[in-house]
Amino acid sequence: MGEDDKELIRGSIDAVYRADSRRVFATLIRLLGDFELAEEALHEAFRAAIEQWPRDGMPANPRAWLVSVGRFKGIDGIRRRARFNPLEDVSPPVAAAGEDALLAEIESVPDDLLRLIFTCCHPALSPDAQAALTLREMCGLTTEEIAHAFLIPASTLAQRIVRAKAKIRDARIPYKVPAQAELPERLSAVLQVVYLVFNEGYAASSGGSLTRADLSGEAIRLGRLLVQLLPEPEVLGLLALMLLQESRREARTSASGDLVLLADQDRTLWRRDHIAEGLALVQQALSIPSFGSYTLQAAIAAVHAEAASAAATDWTRMVALYDLLMGVDPSPVVALNRAVAVAMRDGPEAGLVLIDAILARGDLVDYHLAHAAQADLCRRLGRTAQARSAYQRALSLTHQAPERRFLERRLRELSE
Repeated sequence: MGEDDKELIRGSIDAVYRADSRRVFATLIRLLGDFELAEEALHEAFRAAIEQWPRDGMPANPRAWLVSVGRFKGIDGIRRRARFNPLEDVSPPVAAAGEDALLAEIESVPDDLLRLIFTCCHPALSPDAQAALTLREMCGLTTEEIAHAFLIPASTLAQRIVRAKAKIRDARIPYKVPAQAELPERLSAVLQVVYLVFNEGYAASSGGSLTRADLSGEAIRLGRLLVQLLPEPEVLGLLALMLLQESRREARTSASGDLVLLADQDRTLWRRDHIAEGLALVQQALSIPSFGSYTLQAAIAAVHAEAASAAATDWTRMVALYDLLMGVDPSPVVALNRAVAVAMRDGPEAGLVLIDAILARGDLVDYHLAHAAQADLCRRLGRTAQARSAYQRALSLTHQAPERRFLERRLRELSE
């Protein structure tokens, strides 16, 4: 095998890691019965892939190969520990024994990522622990990335995750999808973290790219599985919301990776299949009286999706939907989004009054989008000094490269 072929395979290993590593990890937890052991086995399996695939070629089914090797490594590690014999630093080539049989087993059981998310969202864990554990174990985010999203020290977040794993182990929390009768009471936490995963993919909290398609795609896949399990209004609404937001992915950045605001997006790039499916799901969810926050957010996204242009957006309907959403989920972020919609309906002054009040209350003072929205309205009103101050505050709070470039460009424009 030539060097070019080997380099191509190394690139393929990176792609497999991005696309399948968390699914392999979830299956290894089921097979090995332990989070830490599964994490170690996952890394060992990819180390074996890096050593062997450029030499021997890609296996027919990389995910099955990785699960098989990971399980072998994990079991071998358990045996070595039992004999108090430490693992050697150099690992010999590993054969993915029983790959076909293991693949059949993988494909014949309920989705392991669904098992993992219900384990991470077990009611024995606190909501903060559920969210942190899901982002760490399902999304593979680093402790530092999650701590930044939670606005807490990394050491605090690390301890939260350690305690959550210990609770799962010590309380013998089962690694399974709950029985049908238990699903409704567990659903709220699961929907919350699926949307958390989606949001990290739709608008990454840090890094050089605005989005992470692997995470948003995985969240949508999980949403579809949840619809099959429990087709309730909020499950339908969440899937609709994710599809409608995801439909705009290609239009949200320029060819150079810069942020493109909704009003400036090329709507011909929006995915019509996602929009059609999302709109149908919104209508289905709204037809059932028990719909809630996700369905209303999806209905708001549908107003954008149905508008032929930014100017044609029905802002009156948008504000009315936000009013309903405030009744269901009266959060500061919803209030901020409503203020932006009011600004589009009634003018920037009306929206700015609402955003100033939100920030004056101490809400969202560390949320960069609140300051960016405030800055934009000040800019539109010609209040240059206030706009510059708000843009600088927003810039100090974001670690996302495209957003930083956008805010820096706005600041330069104010100086021209």
